[in-house]
Amino acid sequence: QVQLVESGGGLVQAGGSLRLSCAASGRTFSSYSMGWFRQAPGKERECIASISRSGISTYYADSVKGRFTISRDNAKNTVYLQMNSLKPEDTAVYYCAAAAQRLITKVAAGDYWGKGTLVTVSS
Repeated sequence: QVQLVESGGGLVQAGGSLRLSCAASGRTFSSYSMGWFRQAPGKERECIASISRSGISTYYADSVKGRFTISRDNAKNTVYLQMNSLKPEDTAVYYCAAAAQRLITKVAAGDYWGKGTLVTVSS
């Protein structure tokens, strides 16, 4: 079992930055690829960034490429999402997920989920 707890969300002006963290319980954190997903009101949950077990491989959705950076610290059982140049359309609840597969990119691949943290970007 892996429990995930997100933090770092909040209200920020357009153009600003936030860093999200996702702390995982358990000793098997490094066995999972990790992903950040978001869900805006009325929209489906989508994967915006993911990182492999070792941190060597990453994936970014086109909508965040060049603005967001995913990283992980296996010693601290934590995955991060640095979000820069935020836009109002980035407003959503952000979730982290853990998956046994090499690089999670789909909701269906998530084995464990956090409860989410709200990010609101004002214009």
